Amino acid sequence: MEEKTGAQILVDSLVQEGVEVVFGYPGGVLLGIFDVLYDTDMRFVLTRHEQGAAHAADGYARSTGKVGVCIATSGPGATNLVTGIATAYMDSVPLVAITGQVPTEMIGGDAFQEADIVGITRPVTKHSYLVQDVCDLPRVVKEAFYIASTGRPGPVLIDMPKDVAACKTASSKLDSAEIKGYKPTLKGNPKQIERAARVIEKASRPVIYAGGGVIISGAGEEIKKLAESQDIPVTMTLLGLGSYPGDGPLSLGMLGMHGTYYANMAVSESDLLIAVGARFDDRVTGNIEEFAPDATVVHIDIDPSAISKNVQVDYPIVGDVKTVLKELNQKINGPDQLRKRSRRNWLEQIDTWKSEHPLYYEPSDKVIKPQFVVEKIHEVTKGEAIICTEVGQNQMWAAQFYRFQKPRRFLSSGGLGTMGYGFPAAIGAQLGNPGALVFDVAGDGSFQMNVQELATAVQNALPVNVAILNNRFLGMVRQWQELFYDRRYSNTCLAVEPDFKSLAEAYGARGFLVTDPADVEEVIKEAVNTPGPCIMDFRVDREENVFPMVPAGESIRNMILGPQKKKTKKKSLKSVK
Repeated sequence: MEEKTGAQILVDSLVQEGVEVVFGYPGGVLLGIFDVLYDTDMRFVLTRHEQGAAHAADGYARSTGKVGVCIATSGPGATNLVTGIATAYMDSVPLVAITGQVPTEMIGGDAFQEADIVGITRPVTKHSYLVQDVCDLPRVVKEAFYIASTGRPGPVLIDMPKDVAACKTASSKLDSAEIKGYKPTLKGNPKQIERAARVIEKASRPVIYAGGGVIISGAGEEIKKLAESQDIPVTMTLLGLGSYPGDGPLSLGMLGMHGTYYANMAVSESDLLIAVGARFDDRVTGNIEEFAPDATVVHIDIDPSAISKNVQVDYPIVGDVKTVLKELNQKINGPDQLRKRSRRNWLEQIDTWKSEHPLYYEPSDKVIKPQFVVEKIHEVTKGEAIICTEVGQNQMWAAQFYRFQKPRRFLSSGGLGTMGYGFPAAIGAQLGNPGALVFDVAGDGSFQMNVQELATAVQNALPVNVAILNNRFLGMVRQWQELFYDRRYSNTCLAVEPDFKSLAEAYGARGFLVTDPADVEEVIKEAVNTPGPCIMDFRVDREENVFPMVPAGESIRNMILGPQKKKTKKKSLKSVK
């Protein structure tokens, strides 16, 4: 049997796992691995920062459903991956991060560019490996991909010392991974599914609360069938957007801190909440004691630790969301005549809320409104683009005003809230979906955190479009300072910023500066028809705010609706029966 180096075995194992693209940055302890990569057909994308590599691998994974792969050298290279790894961990993204390490005999001796990356990332990885024997490599890689992509997905780290990469051994292939004690539950308990079916049939004011787990599981059709066969409205978390069509008749849009008025009211007044692939995040629940106070709760999730973690659940079902919903849809009967009438009344009440308080902003023909930009992107792309976002106001406006019709079209850092995520994630999404339209809806603050990846986009001729909603502020923090700190704008004004148009051109990309609302649509159309990357600098209304907004610690029924409308504090609608 032919002997191969650890570096060759690693690369061969990646090829065997079907890896199409690796994102990363070279370094001293990785020289052996990069020498092997020189001769492989697998695409390697050289980012300009390791954090960019992690986010690009994340964007690739979220948009394709495949495992994203990134690689970085020891010490600072590895630690620069940490934010991207933590982002993937919080949002359940399948990622394999490979880091170089100093030779095994030097570990623990404070060698040059040594860092205990396994220890550093232990809280933000699903599992991690320090490979000390080259013979373990095929098993380690096989297990890493299996762990990353099964159960509740997440990042796995492989730390590979320089001498292990250089060591030779007889190469062997593994067809499957068998890990003692790791057996994710896919099928739900039949009795619990039966009970859930019966309680759904009896509900008068049910709401489906769909999270990112619906998209991870590929359960969009099952959610649609459950909702439309039972006349149940659907609200989605930030990462659940697209799990039910945004223009669908039963869509409530997003719920929570910046959710729609009607989603928050429907959840607050529901008598049954069907939580699917969601974890009752604090940005969703607001004051947890007042969240869906009259609702019986059904919770379907593959992660048993998520059940009753934040909200006490009445009917827990542990299992793969798609598998469980298929069985639930088979077992459930239609509502009886009394319940049908109740649900008609319930949907009429929701329609009233929608007409009373739709998502709204004050249009202007003098200054560009950021919501208007997002609406025009939706119009030009016909709702078919992959939308990545940074974090802050830009993220919320994209979530509110781009109506996502399909899953895996909205990529954003939900749990960790990582500024600088969107642009490299868009690069990864474009590489994973070569024919797709890809936009990064960005803030001027967030975009600058990984602006160096413009070189990556240009070098790889990627037609990524960046729409900067440029208010020359750290917008969301400024909004809180306006509303709760007497407009004391402490260090949120970005007084010095680059000319983004010129900066784009300096990198070899196309740049646009847009100051007139009348030019917004034409610039977006021109960008979409440009073969390479485009940066659109939209100078938007500086003090435009995101509404609705639920103040921290309050019930989600207590929303600030905007400057012309008072804060809501609605009484319970017990009369809807």
